[in-house]
Order: sequence, then structure tokens, then C-alpha cells
Amino acid sequence: MAIEVRIPTILRTYTDGEKSVAGEGSTIKELFEDLESRHAGIQDRLVEGGELRRFVNVYLNDEDVRFLDGITTKVGDGDNVTILPAVAGGSGAAEARGTRR
Repeated sequence: MAIEVRIPTILRTYTDGEKSVAGEGSTIKELFEDLESRHAGIQDRLVEGGELRRFVNVYLNDEDVRFLDGITTKVGDGDNVTILPAVAGGSGAAEARGTRR
């Protein structure tokens, strides 16, 4: 049994369009290294300087790994890992014009 990794649309170019891929490893770091071995380039989009990139959110079974052990969070067979890009909202232009939406 493997770990299911859900891939956001923006990273599916690395997984040949697949929205979910299987991976292996005992930590998030090892899981990402395993994904890199089969989906070249994906790890650089997720990790920088040995830590998760600032605008990448990773959830282990619906728990944000930043509130667990970060990239060293333990994972195991049957776990689900979801990768989500952080989303920021609006430019504030509507407020500057004195209008609200």
C-alpha cells in the first residue's frame, strides 16, 4: 500500500495531468524525494532550502504539516497527502475607490 498524494492543477504538468499519484517514504521529505524520482521537477516547486516553500500548504490526512513536524512529519501506508498552493486575495483596489463588493 502507498501514500496517496493529491496534486493541485498548477503542478499537474509534472504528473502528466494526474490529479493524484502514489508515493512512498516515512516522512514528507522522503515522500517528496520519491515523487521527484518519478516526476522530475516537482520537488523544487515544493521545497526550498530544506523546508516547505512559503506559499505551499501540505496537509496530512487534513492536518496542516506546519502544525505537526513540518517536512519531517511522519507518513505511512494509507495516508493521504494534499498539496495546495496558498491563495491570496485581491489588490484592495475596490476599497481604495471607496466601493465594496
